[in-house]
Amino acid sequence: SSRPLVNPRTTYSDVTTGELAIFAAVEVGMSKFGERVVPHAIISKAESVSDVLEVALIAKEAGLVVHDVNSENETSLRCAFDIVPLFETIVDLDQAPATLQKLFANSTYQLLLAARGNQQEVMIGYSDSNKDGGYLTSNWSLYKAEAALVEVAARAKIRLQFFHGRGGTVGRGGGPSYEAILAQPPGAVRGSLRITEQGEVVAAKFSQPAMARRNLEALVAATLEASVLDTEQLGESRQRAWQILDELSELAFRNYRSLVYETPRFTEFFREITPVTELAKLNIGSRPASRKPSNRIEDLRAIPWVFSWSQCRLMLPGWFGTGSAIDQWVGTNSHREDELQTLSQQWPFLRSVLSNMAMVMAKTDLEIARHYSTLVKDQNLASTLLDRIEADHQLALVWLAKLRGSSDLLLDNPSLARSIRNRFPYLDPLNMAQVNLLREYREAALNDTSTSGPRKDVLDLVERGILLTVNGLATGLRNSG
Repeated sequence: SSRPLVNPRTTYSDVTTGELAIFAAVEVGMSKFGERVVPHAIISKAESVSDVLEVALIAKEAGLVVHDVNSENETSLRCAFDIVPLFETIVDLDQAPATLQKLFANSTYQLLLAARGNQQEVMIGYSDSNKDGGYLTSNWSLYKAEAALVEVAARAKIRLQFFHGRGGTVGRGGGPSYEAILAQPPGAVRGSLRITEQGEVVAAKFSQPAMARRNLEALVAATLEASVLDTEQLGESRQRAWQILDELSELAFRNYRSLVYETPRFTEFFREITPVTELAKLNIGSRPASRKPSNRIEDLRAIPWVFSWSQCRLMLPGWFGTGSAIDQWVGTNSHREDELQTLSQQWPFLRSVLSNMAMVMAKTDLEIARHYSTLVKDQNLASTLLDRIEADHQLALVWLAKLRGSSDLLLDNPSLARSIRNRFPYLDPLNMAQVNLLREYREAALNDTSTSGPRKDVLDLVERGILLTVNGLATGLRNSG
């Protein structure tokens, strides 16, 4: 209705006042420069229909949603921007089709959609789904959610466009864009899609005109192909293929959650073997490292989670749980092994998942990770957890070799293999230096509470050294987070 939400005579909290001020600022910007200045409102961690309608309600208060009644008493709603739910966690992705179906059935939202040309954009989150459920489960949950959302939109006669919230690293949805687009489920690319390019990937792909043109041509070509061709290529084996991935995903989910969320003191191990605590102190991010003031992994943002694992060269978000899941599923059943091998060659989605995983594992170095483990105060804890991680790593190597027909992790990417051979000898000394600097920094911070004087100057230099090693390793590893 046109009834006001905010009472001008009521005092609201700083959080409420701040949120209302954002929408008021958007209205001012649009009044001056037009609606194109803010084309979308993206709802992080969207879980329900009300999450979407709440944005419309606050937007109405700022004059961004206009309620009209014509001479024939017909009601219409106009919204100045598209409201885009972002489904991020494994549970939210699983429930996304039901959420969207309820949203499309809502009579008020139907009016908003009609005013926007009956087009709905949905953003899907690679980073948080990976942190929540691990590499394989994240990829499969995203694929299934897209396929189901396409069906929901088709039934409601709504044009659906996906916005892929991909990061630079494989643990956050990174990897070759051409293959990633062709690995989308049927109907997910209908002449258009949106993807994010973040961090060092922007410079790597678009810093030079010729390089930028090549990357844009690859995106356009993949979009055209995915729009008109059968990208799934499964035929009659589709039902069985989906069943296999469901079973593998469930096993991988259990393995990943068992380590990251159910192992006692894993958070302690993570915060000591990686530089995540120091990264939060270094002013190199646009947002705080955690959503809430806690040490829980659930509250840690996905970017520092993935980035920290890359710095210590474990790259855990890009592979852990997958090798052990395949090993459990196949067991001693040779038919299952043959079935999975055929599927990995036939299905672009699975081929892309395994190829990206192989690329991450080519950048993983367990010997260097062992050196980082000396930073963990409890060496028994470090040894136990590293042994478990290494066992999963070994299984991943074994099954990648079997399914891809070669133990060469970069067989399909010789240019990257050559680049790694040239770059990585320079990274090992940086890792060694970072470990020494982290040890000195942590010991000094533990033993010295002074905030000025010579000791503070030394700490500032050590902090500067850590930042330089972080930057050097990120540059050398490239798609590191």
